[in-house]
Amino acid sequence: MTENIAADMEAFLAHKRALGRKYQTEERTLHLLLAFADLHAVIDLPGLTPGLLDEFVVSRPRPRARARARSFNHLVGVVSGFLNWAVSQQRLDAAPWRGTRRRETELRLPFLFDLIQARRLLEAAAALPDNPRATGRGSTYQAIFALCYGLGLRAGEACGLRLDDVDTDRQLLIVRGGKFGKSRLVPFGPRVGELLALQLDRRRVQGAPGQGAPLFSFDGRRCVHPGTASQTFHRLVIELAFPVPDGVAPPHLHCLRHSFAVGCLLRWYREGLDPSKRLFQLSTFMGHVDPTSTAVYLTITPELLAEANRRFEAFAEPVWSEVRS
Repeated sequence: MTENIAADMEAFLAHKRALGRKYQTEERTLHLLLAFADLHAVIDLPGLTPGLLDEFVVSRPRPRARARARSFNHLVGVVSGFLNWAVSQQRLDAAPWRGTRRRETELRLPFLFDLIQARRLLEAAAALPDNPRATGRGSTYQAIFALCYGLGLRAGEACGLRLDDVDTDRQLLIVRGGKFGKSRLVPFGPRVGELLALQLDRRRVQGAPGQGAPLFSFDGRRCVHPGTASQTFHRLVIELAFPVPDGVAPPHLHCLRHSFAVGCLLRWYREGLDPSKRLFQLSTFMGHVDPTSTAVYLTITPELLAEANRRFEAFAEPVWSEVRS
């Protein structure tokens, strides 16, 4: 009954993907809207009235852990984006609905791992015992977490690496199909190189079927799932009991990527480099379109603030000296 709406949705998704967007989560959301429209015998876009759309967003169940303003606002944003596109394509005369977003009152800063905490995490990961379904657990999770912390990879990027994505001669990783479908080259140093070499040797001993085989795998065929890596990470940080400051969210796997970005900025300050000139490099390294996306990861810490103050004081000292004299 909803063939017309379904065709409009497919055209909308094709438009987004032509721009390099994966739009997988959004596609699932739109399919839920399609099923809701079918349930109410709505066959075309004009039938999506404000009242019906209000009922749809309110009816969507959200688990308690995710029942925050952010999940609700994402739902509103997807529906609004689809309707606004339909107006721009003259499939609708005017957007029939302006969803009201909720205020986010529980925003907290990400947990940032310092060098000592990161080392403890990697040591704890390396000590993980094997089980009947997973041999090499320790070295596998140690390498995955090291790639997230040391190179700023997303968990899905690290877990999805293949054997031929590791160029040991040039010390490069080929990270394929990152966010928005982009691929990039990521250089690595000797410490990460040792962990990767260990994984390559382990997979060869296991008889990996070819260079396209997963680098991180317990069954030899499938990549370690990012969700499984996240669960393992969560268990480890609970055991390690890192202190969480007020206003900071409990550590989760993506915090390792945040820690990498802030660590780069802090290192540049301490080495006397100009961070503003290096943000484009960091943005490219992390697989972002521009530094605006990278800025989300640059949480201001007391260490960063102290380094910025020292640099400003050194910059302003000649002026202050002249004023004092």
